[in-house]
Amino acid sequence: MSSMPFRYRFRVRYNECDAQRVVFNARYADYVDLAMTEFMRALGRDYRALLARGLDNQVVKLTLEWQGPAHFDDVLEARVEVIKLGRTSFTIGYTIVRAADAKPVCQAEAVYVMMQAEPLVKTPIPDDLRERFERGAPDVLIDHAGPERPE
Repeated sequence: MSSMPFRYRFRVRYNECDAQRVVFNARYADYVDLAMTEFMRALGRDYRALLARGLDNQVVKLTLEWQGPAHFDDVLEARVEVIKLGRTSFTIGYTIVRAADAKPVCQAEAVYVMMQAEPLVKTPIPDDLRERFERGAPDVLIDHAGPERPE
């Protein structure tokens, strides 16, 4: 019995589309950031908890590879997995698919560096967060897409 990685569902809004009537390329960075926020929340280490500890993380590299179009009102699903853990950095992979048919829309990979908030310098990933990254949030689905459209 295999498990699914953490999944975050959301609906494409009209203002996220360009003149070609597809999701504008820069919006995918927003989608990655939203998925990361919800992933951290699912791990029990949301940004407020991180900041309360005097920690933060910074994106130092983000790559996106488009695989298909997404349109207004499509429900997308970001599948999120930690793919590498270093001493002070971690890499998260994102597979964004259309929820209705699981067709790939975009692959993304983001490298983050753990930072102390004051002074702003890199710091080792805390052991408790490392353990949660290693475990992930399998089979967790956060659905912000709202109800399905009536046919």
